[in-house]
Parts: sequence; C-alpha cells; structure tokens
Amino acid sequence: MNKTVNINLAGIFFHIDEDAYLKLQRYLQAIKRSFTNSQGRDEIIADIEARMAELFSEKIKDERNVISIKEVDDIISIMGQPEDYQVDEEIFDDEPRQSYTKRTSPRQLYRDTMNSYVGGVSSGLGHYFRVDPIWLRLAWILLTIFSSGAFILIYIALWIFVPEAKSTADHLAMKGEAVNISNIEKKIKEGFSGVADSVKNVDYEKYGNKVKNSSTTFFETLASILLAILKGALKFFGVLIAMVSGITLISLFISLFAVGIFGIYDSPWMEYLEVGNQPNVPLWFLSILAFLVIGIPFFFLFILGLKIVITNLKSIGTPIKLGLLGLWLLAMVGLGVIAARHATQEAFEAEIISEEKLLPVSKNDTLTLKMVKNNRYLKYLRGSYDYRVKRDPDGNKVIVLKDVEIFLKTSENDSLIGLSIEKSAEGSSYEEARKRAQEIKYNYELDGNTLLLNGYALTDYVNKHRDQQVNIFLSLPEGVTVFADDNTARYTNSWEYDDYISLNDQEEKYLKVTNGKFDCTNCSEEQNEEKQSWEEDEDKEEGAVRINLNTDDENFKLKIDENGVEINNQPVKLKIDENGIELKKDQE
Repeated sequence: MNKTVNINLAGIFFHIDEDAYLKLQRYLQAIKRSFTNSQGRDEIIADIEARMAELFSEKIKDERNVISIKEVDDIISIMGQPEDYQVDEEIFDDEPRQSYTKRTSPRQLYRDTMNSYVGGVSSGLGHYFRVDPIWLRLAWILLTIFSSGAFILIYIALWIFVPEAKSTADHLAMKGEAVNISNIEKKIKEGFSGVADSVKNVDYEKYGNKVKNSSTTFFETLASILLAILKGALKFFGVLIAMVSGITLISLFISLFAVGIFGIYDSPWMEYLEVGNQPNVPLWFLSILAFLVIGIPFFFLFILGLKIVITNLKSIGTPIKLGLLGLWLLAMVGLGVIAARHATQEAFEAEIISEEKLLPVSKNDTLTLKMVKNNRYLKYLRGSYDYRVKRDPDGNKVIVLKDVEIFLKTSENDSLIGLSIEKSAEGSSYEEARKRAQEIKYNYELDGNTLLLNGYALTDYVNKHRDQQVNIFLSLPEGVTVFADDNTARYTNSWEYDDYISLNDQEEKYLKVTNGKFDCTNCSEEQNEEKQSWEEDEDKEEGAVRINLNTDDENFKLKIDENGVEINNQPVKLKIDENGIELKKDQE
C-alpha cells in the first residue's frame, strides 16, 4: 500500500499517493525548467498550477479521495509535455513553416470583465456565441425597454450565477481554446507584449500541437455528428426551460410587488376579492404563499435551464437549496390549512324568520306588489345571486345583496294577507351562520294596499359574502286580487311547486286567487283558454310537455317527453322515439 501525501496546489489541498506525487513533482519541475528564461515565468507557472488544480477537482468526487498515478497521467495528457511547447520564435524565422492543427475545446460561459461596461455579461455571451458584444448590448437595451424593465432581472441573474473569467485558464476556456501549457504561456506573453487586442487572431498552437496520425473512421464521424446534434437539442431544451421559467418568475414578481407599488391593492375591485375571500385570511398573505409555491419550483427550473446551457455555472449552494425547499414546504402547508378552512366556511347554513305578520289587506281587496330601489345602493332592479360593495351615508363599507326572492302561496283559512321574511346565510358553524343571517338588513313598506319591497338587502362589510339571501313569503287568502308591477318579474318564483303558485309572466295583470290558483280578470278569453289548456295537459301527464298550436285544426297537438316526439292530428299520427319513426293514418 502506497503512502499518501498532502499537497497544496494553487491553494487547494489534495491527497495524492506517493508514486503519483513523485511523477507530478517531476512534471512541474520540468515545466519550471522550460520557462527559466521566459518573460512572465511566475504568472505562467501559477496559471498552469491553477489549471491542474481545477482538473484534479473535476476528477475526484470527494475530498477524501486520493489522486492516483492514473489521474496524473490524464492531467499530463491534457496539459502536454513541456518539450512539446518550447518555442523560440527566432530559431524558426529562417526555417520553412510547418502546418499545425489547432486544438480547440468547448466554450464555457464566463463574464468577461476585462471588456465590460457593467458586469461583463454581454462580452462573455459574445465569446460564447461568437457574436460581437455590441449587438448583444443593444439587444439588452431594447428588450429592457419593451419589457418595461423586466429583462433587467434576467441580466442580474446572469451577473450573479455566471462566474467571472479571472485566471488565464478561464479566459482560454471562454474562447474555446485548449487550456494547456502552450496556450497559457502564449496568453501571458501576449499580456506582457501588449497585444491583447489581437488575441482572437493568434494561433497559439501553431508550433506546439501534435499532428493526429490516425484518421477518423466513418462511424466515429457519424457518432460525433449525432452527439453534436444531441448536445444542440439539449442546449435548445435548456434555453427553452430557462426562458419559460424566467418569464414566469418575472410575471410573478410583477404580480406580487408592482401591484402594491401602483396601489392596485387599494383599488375598488380588490374589495370584491376580500369580501369573497373564503378562507378569511389577508389577501397579501395569500399572495405571498401562492408566489412561493409557484415561484420556487420555477426558480429551480430556471437554474436547471442555465446549467444545461452553461456547464460551468456556479452552484447556489446546498444551504440555499435546502432553505428554499423548506420555505416551499411551509408555503404548501399554509395553503393546505387555508384550503381546509375554505372547505369549512360554508359547511353550515342557518335560516331565521325575522318578521311574520298579517297585512291589513283583506281577501276582497287588491294587493299591488312593487319593487323599489335606492340609487346609492342599487340603480337597476334585477334580482340575482350577485352582490356589490358600496358606502352608506356615513362612508362605511356595506355589502349590497341582490338575492331577494318573492314566494306566493294560497291560504284557505286566513282572511288577511300574511307576510313572512326569511333570512339565510352560511358559515363554518351553525352559530356563525345564524349570526350572519341576523346581520342582514332588509326593509319594506306598505303604502295603502301597495306593498313596496326593497330589491336589495344590506349587511356590514365585515360579514363578507356567504350566500346571504332574503326570501319573502306572501300568504294569499281565497278571493284576493294581486297586481304585480312589471319590475317584479326578476324577483318572483317562476315555477309552481308544493303550495307555491307562480305568476307565469302575468305581471301587469289583475290575478284573482280562485281555487288555489290565479285567475286573470282582465285577460282576453283567448289568453285564458291557452292557459287553461296548458294546465289541463300538465294534469293529464306529469313530466311531459304538450304544445297546442293556434291552428285551424283544434285537434292538432304536439307532445315532447322523454319517450320522444309525437304529433297527433286527424287523420295522421306521427311518432318519433328510440324505436324509429312511426306514421299512421286514421282508418275511417
């Protein structure tokens, strides 16, 4: 078993076995000897050691791993032998020039702060995509303007996560040039010679690279092409992920912060969200939880997209990852608790009879029904399940409830018209629902024989909207006449069930209660006959729809029910059902 040695290479500590250490030591000494008389010798050696330390860090997976002689051989094959890169330009001035193959490496994205105006992002992207940085800077400006400043967040993200090109090896990797002894030497010598502006045009390996003797086979070439296509598709996928997640994050930021900055949280329509906010939690708190639940996964997707595109992207660190994950879990738990509370907010319903009395309108009188409004609370009389948020005369917020409905039924025993007002609401408990129902304010007025009913009800803003409604029950004695104003059409029940009767769109008519039904006293005979025919057909067959058309033939009838369509006329009978079409003629 070989001994292990601890070494410090470019400020990084490594464990290396004794044989590998001796070979690495001989290699470094040979490099130092080869640059004995070179300008910038110390900088060259320091950058070579930094590059070797970077390669060793990539090969070992754990800091406890020991570098073996295999890893040292791999590093030497990448960096090259010192004798391969010894260059004396004066020796070759009179010699015929030989051709050398320039070795390139995949480009890595760095921020080029040496040619930067702000953070070096555009210059680094220019090297990576082989585009003049001036076009990228112009694109950043235009995108920032057209997105109202949103794209500046992407620039800041790249500024934070893309590493800066500090060492010579970083600058070579940024331009896709092999990071070996020759290129490091050439790069540093250029810095001393003041020719940094012509870096792109210098062939660093024209004297040093070994000519590859073996030719690439057809299958190797095909494999290389397929691998390049696969890498390109992966890069495109990474760009797509980064763009979609980045735009989503920008939208979330705008939704969370910009609305508060521009005062949208104080706008009138936000009151409706608060009133209908079932979980009964602050809207800003709900917005933050939603932002965390949606935003954190998209943030990790954004980092993933950048990692696919940028291989040397700096990691955000394990503590930050765990912190964001914990924050996301807490937000999920918070939304789960709110959802559970939401499910119980309307678990109970309570109904109370707030008023029950007899109106001084006898069975021989005519009761006029009319809905009234208040321009402060309601401008149009339209009964619905909707609500509005308004201000009372004192400036306090109130909820205007439009769910008001009138139910009519007959009574054989009473001689006066009975009035009953029922209020209902929902809540997380019966007591809460009952209290909320009691808080509903509803008014009416009897002016002679005219019953003026409010087309709305009120409740305090703190009660919120929990399906509050007001039902008005009128008990009509036999013989009383009802005249409903046209504005009651949206408030009365439109169908008959149990003991309740319907006006059947006969507003503005005088309807007398006869035998438990309405009899129109000022309708034409034709209208009464149509109504009577309709009622008789309903009595004959429940669940079917019969239509008697106003034709010359009194026996023509059309029936539509669950069994199909039937037209019955003399002398033809047509029936359409699931069995097909049946046509019969009357045999006289």
